[in-house]
Parts: sequence; C-alpha cells; structure tokens
Amino acid sequence: MSVNIGIFDRLARIVVAAALITFALGYLAPGTGWNWVGWIGLAPLLTAMVGNCPLYSVLGFDTR
Repeated sequence: MSVNIGIFDRLARIVVAAALITFALGYLAPGTGWNWVGWIGLAPLLTAMVGNCPLYSVLGFDTR
C-alpha cells in the first residue's frame, strides 16, 4: 500500500470525519433518527490515518 493522499486531503477528511462522528454521537442534532449515518465518518478517518484511499488507487488518483 503506497501513500496516495496528500496533506490537504488528509486534513479535509479528518474535519469531515469529526463532523460526521459528532453527528453520530448526537452532539449536533440529538434524536433525529438519522444519527447512524454519521458512522460513515469512520471511513474517511481511517483513510486519513493510513494515507491510502482504495478508491483513489482504483481510479488512478494521487493527491500527494
């Protein structure tokens, strides 16, 4: 696995992931019934931490 995510892309993913996870935990909009959607934020957080996006690899993108 080679790194294919640049620093700006990583920071953007971390910000989006933090917002989604905060929503999932019910801090932004408690009791909406859609809080489960926020757990999707784990995917960008994981790819930002690892530095490799599988979708970028398939499409041939490299933001590094």
